[in-house]
Amino acid sequence: MSALKSTAAQLAIGTPVLPLLIVSAIVLVDLIGGAGMACVPLLAAGPALAAATNGPRGVLCVGLLATALGAALGVHDGASDHDLAIVLAALTAVTLASGLASALRERRERVLAAVRSVAEAAQHALLQPVPATVGPFQVAVRYSAAAAEARIGGDLYALVPTPYGVRLIVGDVRGKGLPAVGTAALVLGVFREAAYDEPDLLSVVGRIERSLTRNLGTDDFVTAVVAGYPRPGRLEVVNCGHAPPLLVRDHVVMPVEPTRPTPPLGLRTLTDETPSLQVLPFTDGDQLLLYTDGVTEARDHHREFYPLVEELARHTSDEPGRTLAALHDELLTHVGGRLHDDAALLLLRIPAAHDTTVTRQRPVPPRGRGEAVDSPRLPRGESIA
Repeated sequence: MSALKSTAAQLAIGTPVLPLLIVSAIVLVDLIGGAGMACVPLLAAGPALAAATNGPRGVLCVGLLATALGAALGVHDGASDHDLAIVLAALTAVTLASGLASALRERRERVLAAVRSVAEAAQHALLQPVPATVGPFQVAVRYSAAAAEARIGGDLYALVPTPYGVRLIVGDVRGKGLPAVGTAALVLGVFREAAYDEPDLLSVVGRIERSLTRNLGTDDFVTAVVAGYPRPGRLEVVNCGHAPPLLVRDHVVMPVEPTRPTPPLGLRTLTDETPSLQVLPFTDGDQLLLYTDGVTEARDHHREFYPLVEELARHTSDEPGRTLAALHDELLTHVGGRLHDDAALLLLRIPAAHDTTVTRQRPVPPRGRGEAVDSPRLPRGESIA
């Protein structure tokens, strides 16, 4: 009995219901309205629509049914043999063309499915899944590629436990497409090796810089924030031309501005500036959000940027996954459902001793469109020790 039900369900899924309904409606109109041969050519809509929703077998079934019904209607309406032959030939031609179109569509779908599987494998190889807990941190990640059907793009992130503490990177490659993906793969590969080998965070950045200098063109570069947590309470940050991370402490959001401007990775040979190491106190309950410019430069239909600082303050909770889910949903709503640039968000949190399952949120007063939100800011040129 269960086998019969399963077979019936499979047949129901493959049945071209809508094309059959259209064919049936045309036949009823002809029989009731007495339209004569005027309605018979419309039967071609059945196999044509089936080509978009069903396989070749379903198209041929609908086409044969439409041809048979067309012949019956022609006889019923007293059409001449010449007119009837022309209409039936047209129905047969449409059926065959639709069957071919359906076969080609199915072939393209199989190719697209294969490409998607390769893209997913590439994503897992480059942007490896980050567990909810890494070392002392609660962690959440959100990544969206702007390219249609893409799983990866020019934004990058990685977070790895090492003998020198947890280390992480969030970056943005100049450009888009496959060249940007190749550069992202290069940066992530060098970072994962250097993070394990180098005891000093600036040395990790130096190895990435040397690799990019050898492999990138003169106009290519990568903005990035590299951070490390060598011991409890101490967070080290190196900002190479990237958007400042956001430190959340007691539900107050503070941009971590670099102590001095540093060029993006790959451009150090053009300037005398060298990266500087910032030291931040990072204790129980503190959070750090790293992101790419695909988030802060996302615009709505009024051409206004996404207010990340305000939204982070509004959605901050004890669960990084919930915080990023809310931010990501609001970001998509802000842009109308689709991003026009790659966007990455990575949120770290040190669990507090008094953590509960209740989400805490800091209320934000309503604002008018276009109003800026004042937030505390870490002084530029000072390291927090």
